[in-house]
Amino acid sequence: MTPSAIVDTGPLVAALDRAERHHRWVTERIGEIEAPMLVCEPVLTETMFLLRHLPKAQDAVFGLLANGALQIAFRVAEHVSELHALLGRYRDRPMSLADACIVRMAELNERHVVFTLDGDFTVYRKHGREPLALIHPRHRS
Repeated sequence: MTPSAIVDTGPLVAALDRAERHHRWVTERIGEIEAPMLVCEPVLTETMFLLRHLPKAQDAVFGLLANGALQIAFRVAEHVSELHALLGRYRDRPMSLADACIVRMAELNERHVVFTLDGDFTVYRKHGREPLALIHPRHRS
């Protein structure tokens, strides 16, 4: 069993949209992750937008929140200065607010891995220097 994970937008969308390229890979990984998966509201916002054409998939997101499989575990308002610093540090990527929240969550939840399809997470660092432990299609943690 993989340790608990902080989940990014890509795996959520791929899990709920069978047309997504990584659907099978993501659903296999979800079965290996200890529940609950941690999420932040910016990731939920991106996910709901990307699933806008699939109302049943959007309903499933709410179901995952209601049954505890997904847990909102981050408040942007409590980490404004840290998020601002991360966005400044990675301005050349450019880093999204959701990505900054995930990096900050990884700093706060040291034993969690980041479940993502986004290659930028191979560049991002916790505490400015530590690579993130990842569940990624082309990365082994």
